[in-house]
Amino acid sequence: MAGRMVVGSAALAGLVRPASAPDPAAGHRVLPVRSELTGLLPGRGLRRGSTIAVGAGQLRHSGTTSLLFALLAEASRAGSWCAVVGMPTFGAGAAAEAGIALDRLALVPQPGPDWPTVVAALIDGVDVVVIAVPATVSASVASRLAARARQRGCVLVPYGRWDGADVLLQVVRGVWDGLGAGRGRLRRREVTISARGRGAAARPKEVRVWLPGDNLTRTIPTPATATPAGERTPIMHLRSSG
Repeated sequence: MAGRMVVGSAALAGLVRPASAPDPAAGHRVLPVRSELTGLLPGRGLRRGSTIAVGAGQLRHSGTTSLLFALLAEASRAGSWCAVVGMPTFGAGAAAEAGIALDRLALVPQPGPDWPTVVAALIDGVDVVVIAVPATVSASVASRLAARARQRGCVLVPYGRWDGADVLLQVVRGVWDGLGAGRGRLRRREVTISARGRGAAARPKEVRVWLPGDNLTRTIPTPATATPAGERTPIMHLRSSG
């Protein structure tokens, strides 16, 4: 089953009403994420009312779509509603394989020039709202939507440049594996995800993961937060989707 396609104000209002109904995750101030990402986020999850930006990055096909899937999957599985705005190439099939419940996923591929109104309406009734950030976003619009998310207890996830986010996640490096001496197939990619932000997220953090992969996830210690000898982080399984 594909995610619910939302076109027009009537469809948007119809979607927000059922999405606002009580769900198993509604009473929790922190929505769950995959265990491999908990160390990057204050409260070890998606704190309701926060803005967690995912930087598009400078690497082509850097893996940010897979990172988005990973952020949504556990909250969706636990009963939360998610919406994705302004991403016409968002793959519902790949999202389902990543663990996102499509019956609680709303897609607004073309929100039009009045996209802030669309996002604001979704914030009123949806637990996690992903928005592909247009080329230019005024500080007043960003501030107004972030304030609305805080008031409504929604997690706002801008995809692209967004000043003032509580946390910025970004794929900063990537190395493909599988090619030998000029022969073979590209099988997986090691990427480094960085996290930085404000308040509890002010201390920069990084983690290396395979996309996709079955090897050990390795946390990169910083001078201020050295990882104890012998400590290892769990295995991370993500599909490489973009």
